[in-house]
Amino acid sequence: MKVEYNNLYTHFVLTTIHRMPLIPEEHRIRIEKYITGIINHRNCKLYAIFANPEHAHILISRAPTVSEEWIATQIEELSTKFINENKLSVGNFIWQDSCAAFSVSKSDIEKTCKYILNQKEKHKKKSFADEYSEFIEYYEQTIQPKIILTPNTTVK
Repeated sequence: MKVEYNNLYTHFVLTTIHRMPLIPEEHRIRIEKYITGIINHRNCKLYAIFANPEHAHILISRAPTVSEEWIATQIEELSTKFINENKLSVGNFIWQDSCAAFSVSKSDIEKTCKYILNQKEKHKKKSFADEYSEFIEYYEQTIQPKIILTPNTTVK
């Protein structure tokens, strides 16, 4: 069935291999612009992006035909090639082979954009490891299945 209308917002966190600081500040904006082009040319819309030395936050909306895994793979593969071909990192640049993808409600878009665009200030006070642990802890609470039984329901 075709989905005609949608509100599919995803906050991605991509991490460099071994959380190494591979994205230098002097190339951050160029890398962000390249990733923006990847997203905008794949039936998605970018809302916010910030590339820290060892991780990047990206908030997008996407068509229902675009899965989180597919767009994350596109970003990973194409940006890795771009960064290495243009020597925008010391040594060989590579992302970890997995990332995090968190759904965001439409009412939280502005708050999430501010969070992403405030990364430089945020990481003066909190490490990426602490930030990531808080994300996982928060989202694990939301993904614990709750079984609601009705009078006619049986659990096997």
